[in-house]
Amino acid sequence: MFKGRPKITRVANWGNYPSTEASVHEFGKKIELANLPQHESMVARGAGLSYGDASLAKIILSTAHFNKILAFDAHTGMLQAEAGTTLDEILKLIVPHGWFLPVTPGTRFITLGGAVAADVHGKNHHSEGAFCRYVTHLELLLADGRMETCSPHHQQDLFNVICGGLGHGAVILSVTFQLKRIETAYIRQRNVLANNLDEMLSNLQQFNSATYSVAWIDCLARGKKLGRGVVMLGEHAMRGDVKTSQPLSVHSQPKLTAPFFFPSFLLNRFTVQAFNFAYFTKFKVGAKQAVVHYEPYFYPLDFVRNWNKLYGRRGFLQYQFVIPFESAAQGLRVILDKISSSGLASFLAVLKALGPGEHLLSFPMPGFTLALDFPVNERIFILLDELDKIVVDLGGRIYLVKDARMKSEIYWKGYPHAHEFKARIHQVDPHRRFESALSKRLKMV
Repeated sequence: MFKGRPKITRVANWGNYPSTEASVHEFGKKIELANLPQHESMVARGAGLSYGDASLAKIILSTAHFNKILAFDAHTGMLQAEAGTTLDEILKLIVPHGWFLPVTPGTRFITLGGAVAADVHGKNHHSEGAFCRYVTHLELLLADGRMETCSPHHQQDLFNVICGGLGHGAVILSVTFQLKRIETAYIRQRNVLANNLDEMLSNLQQFNSATYSVAWIDCLARGKKLGRGVVMLGEHAMRGDVKTSQPLSVHSQPKLTAPFFFPSFLLNRFTVQAFNFAYFTKFKVGAKQAVVHYEPYFYPLDFVRNWNKLYGRRGFLQYQFVIPFESAAQGLRVILDKISSSGLASFLAVLKALGPGEHLLSFPMPGFTLALDFPVNERIFILLDELDKIVVDLGGRIYLVKDARMKSEIYWKGYPHAHEFKARIHQVDPHRRFESALSKRLKMV
């Protein structure tokens, strides 16, 4: 089918749940795609950092070796790269020239194709939108084997389906996008403490003019402390803010590695509670303002390679939802109370404000989004089913690229343009050549 023999292997994404046996086909040049089969469905997969089953299928087309940077204009900040190129590699090239990613998620190891397929958002979504806003051209492999280029102004319908389309409709081959000019590789960070949920939401709204904004929440706090945490605001530092001879230094590589799957009992209510207390105290007594490198501000978890193994061999679920501003306080209070009462601890709890989405399956809407990590066990599925209902009843939705267990009706209720997306996919891929375990589970296409 492709150059070289496919590899039959068990594949899982970052959450290590679920896993599937797949035939993995790798390619390094476009010519190797000439014999794309016409009778089998597949999904493209980059670094495998979506948490659930968004890039899992029986046949996987791996872009891992299709990863060349094709063009970079250091004067205009325009960059073109193949879909398997990671943000990590792009940052190494662009930062010394005074450029940064226009939008970045919480890890720099995702691929460029994945960033487009998920239309990833970051700490600046409320102020600057999602990744695809900065994409000027996409080169695609269509289901019938043709290669096509689209943009916001050419083949616009196709462009809008692929952006945030989770790998459906076509295989992304290359991406051209606009970078952001910076003077330094540093961030002016301001930490604002919140003693409860009301203070937390008030702070996020009060400092909405900040370019970057993200909050950590102690999801096990109860009573008057429910929702306590810290808001971390950020702005790109100017040259005069930084006392270093290398103001445009790139990030370092991870210094630690989780070498094996940890016993699952290590992450429990008591260990997470101890961590949350120590983390909150650190911000309570620490500096309220500092100039930090972009690495710890944007990518704190990349410090430990393979940190997903800390959750044990059974894996974990990342649960991320968004609720409109007008019902967020009510919804977050109920959800945090349910989590705290359940005893099912989330090691990570990140809260952000979002702006409007721009594509058919965009996750963002004007509202607050909360991301939580839970080790896989029988009880967590029951709890998350309950939380799903609360979220969609309040007009919210669940983040598809991180989902591994949502029921189909929750998807159809949460995404108002789901029917239009399905109709558009049938136009560009009538035989459903590009399908994933996610789309089959949710009956998306």
